[in-house]
Amino acid sequence: MTVVNFTPWSALLGGMLIGSGALLLLLAGGRIAGISGIVAGIGAQPDKGWRIAFVVGLMLMPFILFGSDWVTAPSLERFSATRLVLAGLLVGIGSRLGNGCTSGHGICGMGRLSWRSVVATLIFMAAGIMTVTLMRVGA
Repeated sequence: MTVVNFTPWSALLGGMLIGSGALLLLLAGGRIAGISGIVAGIGAQPDKGWRIAFVVGLMLMPFILFGSDWVTAPSLERFSATRLVLAGLLVGIGSRLGNGCTSGHGICGMGRLSWRSVVATLIFMAAGIMTVTLMRVGA
């Protein structure tokens, strides 16, 4: 990221929407909006209806937003499909090892002032910074 493509207003709006969605799920359903926990509960929990709807919404909204040209994003064409799948698998494995993902710990856990989530989020961020630095992504 450079100063040229830094977009504070859209980042602020996105953060507010994510936080509002997490708060709404907590207040209306008493649930934490941790994506890995929601996905893991689809097969095992009796309340799978809302979980499926949540995941479908997560997957559908990018197609709606990018397809309508309301938002733009950098292309991933320079990365191979193998590399993208491997990255996704590593994120999934990491979220299982960390007993939660960035949404559960970074948004919901820190919002509840959980020290466990603060530590997990610091580790997530440090690992991400080191990975980008070592892989020279964006250089």
